[in-house]
Amino acid sequence: MNTTTPPSHFLREHIAEDLARGAVREVVTRFPPEPNGFLHIGHAKSICINFGLAREFGGRCHLRFDDTNPEKEDPAFVAAIKEDVRWLGFDWGPHLYHASDYFERLYQFAVELIHKGKAYVCHLSADDLRATRGTLTEPGVESPYRNRSVAENLDLFARMRAGEFAEGECTLRAKIDMASPNINLRDPVIYRILKRPHQNTGDAWCIYPTYDFAHGLSDALEGITHSICTLEFADHKPLYDWFLEQLDVPCHPQQIEFNRLNLTFTVTSKRKLKTLVERGIVDGWDDPRMPTLSGLRRRGVPPAAIHQFVERVGVSRSESCVDMALLESCIREELDRTAPRAMAVLRPVRLVITSYAEEAEEFFTLANHPKDPSLGSRQVPFCRELWIEADDFALAPPKGFRRLTIGAEVRLRGAYLVTCTGVEQDAHGAVTTVFCTHDPESRGGNAPDGRKVQGTIHWVSARHAVPLTARLYDRLFTTEHPGADGDFLADVNADSLTICQGWGEPMLAACPAEARFQLERLGYFCADRFDHTPAQPVFNRIVGLRDSWSKEASRRP
Repeated sequence: MNTTTPPSHFLREHIAEDLARGAVREVVTRFPPEPNGFLHIGHAKSICINFGLAREFGGRCHLRFDDTNPEKEDPAFVAAIKEDVRWLGFDWGPHLYHASDYFERLYQFAVELIHKGKAYVCHLSADDLRATRGTLTEPGVESPYRNRSVAENLDLFARMRAGEFAEGECTLRAKIDMASPNINLRDPVIYRILKRPHQNTGDAWCIYPTYDFAHGLSDALEGITHSICTLEFADHKPLYDWFLEQLDVPCHPQQIEFNRLNLTFTVTSKRKLKTLVERGIVDGWDDPRMPTLSGLRRRGVPPAAIHQFVERVGVSRSESCVDMALLESCIREELDRTAPRAMAVLRPVRLVITSYAEEAEEFFTLANHPKDPSLGSRQVPFCRELWIEADDFALAPPKGFRRLTIGAEVRLRGAYLVTCTGVEQDAHGAVTTVFCTHDPESRGGNAPDGRKVQGTIHWVSARHAVPLTARLYDRLFTTEHPGADGDFLADVNADSLTICQGWGEPMLAACPAEARFQLERLGYFCADRFDHTPAQPVFNRIVGLRDSWSKEASRRP
């Protein structure tokens, strides 16, 4: 994680001012996900802000599941969210909560509103309720049930809790102002009937509070000082404050909004992410092409790169869309610094060194990182027959080609200089074997007479290589703003995954799951956290060595 002093922003300045003037004594923030899906890259910004600011100011951050909708929630989502937050390097300690922990308290708050004449049971159907809500330019229409007596509302609400009414038969609404210019204040529903088991409370309840009702009150019950959320909740702030002002709560947290993280070439709507999973376009919520934190982790993205990305994106009140290239750049920078090097061949062609003894073998000492001696070195085996990349040989080389062709000399990385003498082709004309001779005086890849060679290629010893599966992931969408012209599924990249069966150094089989490497000249790769084994190594490409999606490259036909 980046330990440099982060740049200041208005949230940090706001909290510092509150502490300086004694408005708060201890900073208490919260990260309040709804357990109705996996967390995505946008949530990473909120996690880093809420946990990061609490840590910076010596306070605490709660992890609270705002679990008010049993129709969409699942214990698997709860477990994944906990794991993702820990993976980013944060810990909530004993402060793990659920909105459902407060269901009885929230029910009593609703009863308090009824006693004060601030809530009523409404029998309008969902369609009628929507029809009477009004528009941005027209006021809503009051419900015919709005002026029921306190006693009648208390009785009806108790009967709702007892399960006497069917789903959709009635709701509890706050009595605010049907003519308010803010539609959120037009007598919003605060309780509805859902006869579904809850992932945390089981069958204890058949009525559930709405998010808007539960969220601010849960903040107050936990003593949250700064309720930091994204800008789409700005229009809900008057309702957040109205509930706290009407009820006898322990404190009144401050809701402060910041811009959410939008990213090009992806979607972060949980509805759309769920669609991708359910239609089998991706292989689950943790598919490495997904923008979920679990997907990014499985792909091999280091959490430090996400921290750096969030810091660079910054915090403001202006909505923006960040270029995916910035995230990829942060990933490259972190991996260039920390990932050891290794060699693998993903589209193999056999290379035979005819001048090298058939049974001979030797080992070359190669540094694990060219800039970090602390990462040590490794012994790489070498023999007469090697695997090289098919792209590193050309019978008819294009202009500027600096790799192997007949008569050309190249450097085998860290080994010898070799000169191509001929090839073997199959019935279709494809090259299957490249024949070379080597300069035995060039051990280590250096010409004894100082002569220059065209280029350097990587290789693996055919005798010692381990078979590996490489999953080459690309961006999931072909357009910067998927769905901008219609159905977002029409913008799915059909070539977002290519699977190669290749060969690698022996160390690549022995490494643990989630180990990251720069496979030289191929990109940064990670041993799959679930599928990789010593017997069947599986590596996911995290990111290429350079941006292949520049504006020029993206103008592909």
